Amino acid sequence: MHSGDTPPEILRAQLHELADWIADFREGMEKFPVAPNEKPGAIRAALPAQPPEHGESFDKILADINRIIVPGMVHWSHPMFLGYFGWTSTAPGLLGEILTAPLNVNAMTWRTSPAATELETVVVDWLRQWMGLPNEFGGVVYDTASVGVMHALAVAREEAAPETRKRGLTGRDLPRFRIYTSDQAHSSAEKAAIALGLGEENVRRVPSDEQFRMNMSILREFIAQDRQSGLRPLAVIATVGTTSTASVDPIPEIAKICREEKLWLHIDGAYGGGFSMLPEYKWIAEGWNEADSIVINPHKTLYVPLDFSVLYVRDLERLRRVFTLVPEYLRGDTVEAEKNYMDYGIQLGRRFRALKAWVIWRSLGREKIEAFMREHLRLAKLFADWIKSDKRFELSAPVSMGVVCFRFIDKIDNDKIDMVNSEIVEGVNASGRAYLTQTKLNGRTVMRVGLGNVLTTESHLRKAWELIQSTASGL
Repeated sequence: MHSGDTPPEILRAQLHELADWIADFREGMEKFPVAPNEKPGAIRAALPAQPPEHGESFDKILADINRIIVPGMVHWSHPMFLGYFGWTSTAPGLLGEILTAPLNVNAMTWRTSPAATELETVVVDWLRQWMGLPNEFGGVVYDTASVGVMHALAVAREEAAPETRKRGLTGRDLPRFRIYTSDQAHSSAEKAAIALGLGEENVRRVPSDEQFRMNMSILREFIAQDRQSGLRPLAVIATVGTTSTASVDPIPEIAKICREEKLWLHIDGAYGGGFSMLPEYKWIAEGWNEADSIVINPHKTLYVPLDFSVLYVRDLERLRRVFTLVPEYLRGDTVEAEKNYMDYGIQLGRRFRALKAWVIWRSLGREKIEAFMREHLRLAKLFADWIKSDKRFELSAPVSMGVVCFRFIDKIDNDKIDMVNSEIVEGVNASGRAYLTQTKLNGRTVMRVGLGNVLTTESHLRKAWELIQSTASGL
């Protein structure tokens, strides 16, 4: 029995086998159903309930991945996956992930990994330059935008109620703090309020206008009402690319209100922020320079595999002041002159996420990233044109970026339209030939297509549209 790790010559052979497996998977992805049509529990039933007593061969493990895991996946990288925000898996992205794994460093302080720390600083600044953000914004890499907004609001809370970091919120005769965001915004606002002790019900959802953007007069009204009731307005979360329709809140007006009312302005650009790289989309970045914090998710629009999200804060020291804490066992591993990224959030252990972004962005360059984005924008407009040319369907929202919301309306009683649209999505997904999502707009169920996968071509989109049409006809 071998007492150490896998011998180098065996590992080499396994890596070659895995390289072939990855290349075969990518090349043959279209032969898989986009989503399984299994009942819940089927995969669990195919796996042993007891943990293994003895090691098994890699061949046996790989065989089970082929037999159980791959057929049980929703293939987010499949060119016919049109749900959510069209996930992006590129060849350079795979190479970046593969390179990160064997290095396996903890990017918590400069001394524990100088290259990881300094590369993160460089990559975050590259993105800042692409987004056209002013110099005073510094950034930190987290996993998701939900974690980013929680950290941003922790700073807002500390500045509104100093010493909360030290003494907490209770027993201090503090007012209830309020956070405002649109009724189209992501649920991470409530999650952050729960985690920060601000309370879920203190997130006020501001109704949106006919273009699904936050309504400014109602925002002003809510703030005034809360002040009159003795509550303390704390922050506004504005969205660039909402989850359902990819709508963009009127940020210059929101920024003006935040200035007048002395509120923290957080911009959730998780999906839409990346499009500000395009000269024709520069308008979405108006007012960003007045924000206190901004989140961009390169794993949504900038071709980095999940997970990779960047939080920018105007004067990053504000974030560090809230979270820096150096236990004795790390004192020898901190260097004051350099960033120690553990000081900028609740995580101590941090993956070397910057490496994959660096590999991808160097491989693609700005030119190719912009070309990919423009193609997704073209496909979204094309899909919208197809919908307009079929009288049985209608667009449900203005087409913004790579998202199209629409519904089937042909010869259906008004009370059954929602159910039929839901059934079309379920029928398409159950076929395994494409994958859509559904959402609610103005209380009505609509179908939704999200484009963003570099493998999705016009012919894939045409096939999906024909499948939607035939599924609708079948109902």
